[in-house]
Amino acid sequence: MGISRFHSLATKILLVFSVVFSPSLFAKSPIYTAFFSDLAVSGYDTVAYFTEGKPVKGESSFSTEYQGAKWLFSSQAHLDKFKAEPQKYAPQYGGYCAWAVANNDTAKGDPLQWYLQDGKLYLNYDAEIRAKWLKDKDALIIKADANWPAVLH
Repeated sequence: MGISRFHSLATKILLVFSVVFSPSLFAKSPIYTAFFSDLAVSGYDTVAYFTEGKPVKGESSFSTEYQGAKWLFSSQAHLDKFKAEPQKYAPQYGGYCAWAVANNDTAKGDPLQWYLQDGKLYLNYDAEIRAKWLKDKDALIIKADANWPAVLH
């Protein structure tokens, strides 16, 4: 193989790698979903946190699409509320762990580790992280708000 053919082949390989491994391809979805799932909040009804004060599993018969994810609800009334004001009921930071976002990172949000503050839903990775977050949540919310959505890239 001549030098010019080798150079041409190497250039093509580098071009393919630059497209395939482009940083923009590694950007995370604005809504956290599990690896092989498209369900937001692991299928929990986000309106229920506000109306019932607890996590409630949604049903596939009451679903909608929002920001590239599928959202489930426990009733038609909850689905209707979400569709009317999704930004009001969707968890902050797309359902990623609020503590992680405050620390300029992302991690899964566990729908059983939640907190409502000022009419906003926050999720955390697990009970231990939630306890850390609750100790300084006001300052951490300010940090997370400043980091969001840049942490997705």
